[in-house]
Amino acid sequence: NTMDVAIGDCIDKMARHILPAGVIEDSAEMMYGRLLEHFAFPSGPSDHWYIVPRTRAEDLSQKPSIWGWALTAPLSRTRSGSRSKDMAFSFAGLGSAIERICHRIETAITLDERRDVAREAFRVAFEHLASRVLMALQQLKEAETADTEEMGTLVVSGGVASNRFLRTVLRSFLDVRGFAHIRLIFPPTSLCTDNAAMIAWTGTEMYKAGYKTDLSCAALRKWSIDPSAEGGGILGVDGWKMK
Repeated sequence: NTMDVAIGDCIDKMARHILPAGVIEDSAEMMYGRLLEHFAFPSGPSDHWYIVPRTRAEDLSQKPSIWGWALTAPLSRTRSGSRSKDMAFSFAGLGSAIERICHRIETAITLDERRDVAREAFRVAFEHLASRVLMALQQLKEAETADTEEMGTLVVSGGVASNRFLRTVLRSFLDVRGFAHIRLIFPPTSLCTDNAAMIAWTGTEMYKAGYKTDLSCAALRKWSIDPSAEGGGILGVDGWKMK
């Protein structure tokens, strides 16, 4: 779960800061994350040149850029270091750091620096995500609640799953950190849809099942659609009426 903003929301906001003026306005693309990926890696995977950190300490270490700035891994700066082990995501701080870099007053940001900012932003965000995947797999392995040799497949879905650099980072993490046997499954890019489409589809299914609401129904930012979840899931929200 995320402690603040979701990774897709973070990437869309970073795209607004990083992309050169006019790129978003001149494009018919509505998924800003995809625009940012094409800007960061114009030649596709051949531009990735990714070196995976081999230890948790390397995950958390800053990597200074030639431009004088460095991005900090989310949940890494605490006195005890305990937050770095939280099974949670946090992307708000990364987005704020990108905004500060791109809108500094001292010197104008060049096209080359913007591309480096984009690549570093993706790296830090995806390594943070990958580190939590590894922590979850390791916890399962240590608790002996599941045989990680039998648990051979990890499905990555959602809008950000279409990002090919994410696929590079996740695959590299698993291979180097003891889970090379885990197979990664990514849906076709056309099915890695935006949340808006998922929400609309959920509404369609609810309507077909006989439910409707009026404008008194509150919109919730985060809520499980599983009726068996805490709070009753999607059916635990006030305002549903049967047609």
